[in-house]
Amino acid sequence: MTWVLLLAPAWIPIIFHSSGALFVAVVVLIFDTYWVVRAVSVVTGVYSTMLRMRRDMKKDWLAMCRQQPPPGGVDPLQYLHLSVVPTYTEPYHVLERTVQAIVDANYPDELKLVGIITRETDKPGWENVARLKEKFGHRLRGFYHIKDPLEPGIVVGKSAAMNWGGRWMVRVLTEEGFDLSKVLITDLDSDYRVHPQYFGWISWHHARDPLRDYRIWQPVPLFHNNIWQVPLAVRIMSASTSQWQMFLHSQPHRLVAFSSYTCSLDFVHKVGYWDKDVIPEDSRFYWKAFFTFGKRFAVKSVWLPIYGDSPQARDYAATHVSQYNQIKRWAWGITYVPYVLARLFSHPEIPLWLRVRRFLNLFLNHLNWIFLPVLLLFGASVPIWVSTDFSLTDLGQSLWGISGVLLGVTLSTVLFFLYFEIRMLPPKPAEWPLWKRGGIYLEYFLYPMVGLVLSVLPALEAHTRLLLGRYLEYRVTEKV
Repeated sequence: MTWVLLLAPAWIPIIFHSSGALFVAVVVLIFDTYWVVRAVSVVTGVYSTMLRMRRDMKKDWLAMCRQQPPPGGVDPLQYLHLSVVPTYTEPYHVLERTVQAIVDANYPDELKLVGIITRETDKPGWENVARLKEKFGHRLRGFYHIKDPLEPGIVVGKSAAMNWGGRWMVRVLTEEGFDLSKVLITDLDSDYRVHPQYFGWISWHHARDPLRDYRIWQPVPLFHNNIWQVPLAVRIMSASTSQWQMFLHSQPHRLVAFSSYTCSLDFVHKVGYWDKDVIPEDSRFYWKAFFTFGKRFAVKSVWLPIYGDSPQARDYAATHVSQYNQIKRWAWGITYVPYVLARLFSHPEIPLWLRVRRFLNLFLNHLNWIFLPVLLLFGASVPIWVSTDFSLTDLGQSLWGISGVLLGVTLSTVLFFLYFEIRMLPPKPAEWPLWKRGGIYLEYFLYPMVGLVLSVLPALEAHTRLLLGRYLEYRVTEKV
């Protein structure tokens, strides 16, 4: 379907001649208008999320947790936080910063646990974990080294690692006498750093949610850790990804688990853990939870950032390849369309409207990822090139102009995104010359070109691989 829609502006005029070209032109103008409305919606959504984040980042959530709970309420400080970090090939300093953020977080040391997953054969990884335990172990309730044997039949990657790590932690903590419903597990990428208020925020809100046992808590990912060390194109992609996630947080019905998130360990056990045979683990885990708990289940926004690294490899070219492969891996989530569709009508206990709505969110998101940008950039040109008769009509001669004006209005919203990004970015390096510091304010206007190469193309490759049966292998995003 992706290729059929992608080539529609060409094949429709070829088959149906000028009437087909007229149809394509009308569709292009409708989508151009839609894109203007959507751009305004994204701007307001990002702004509302930013305001909520700035509000909650100022509060002392641990102090709020220590206040007397309401009558019949739950004490937030009964919850322990377990951060599980899968790692492979990451250097020690990357893991050190991740664990440092955990131990420095504003939450009691005796209520924090850390589990690091390495492969059984990864002896350098063992050494990293030993160093981390020696440095930070005394500041935590527990520090666990989880050695993944890479069971037969798995797709090697984060999901399989989390499957083993989740089962291992459930067994060990059950033996140690912990109540799994009181242990909140954070699936934490190896380069992610939690906000100092993160654990307190989660505990306070989890305790006050009557459906806490059916919740995934999703923070707002900002890829700012190394934002000034990566090339311009990667910096643009990181900014756009961060702001898109901020927009999704303003749309609760569209929010899904992404990258790093928190839920109870009992929740993980009841869902059946992460799957061993998939690549994007967060989407599959979300759908397993949805079909397990139905309408009670929801992903809830955490109005705090979680800071991640932008892709950065050993050299300039490798960094761009790493960014490309990361987007391609995310786009491989298109494989969940048949997975969800196969289960959509076998769960009558879930309201039909809810099943259909969430499926359409998944399907249209992956379809529009490729189709809409290409249609907006080239859709107004193709029917004019293909149909000479249509190009001589009044609409044919004015199509470029009308479409250009609408896309120009859309592009102007970059000014708002630039303003939001400036307010959230860390300080620029002091040694940067003035021209380079000023150039930051212009680079975001390059997003249409950068997005086409580093977002649309990798997504199209993922869809095409699925079409041809050339399945994707998991590649770890290189860290330096």
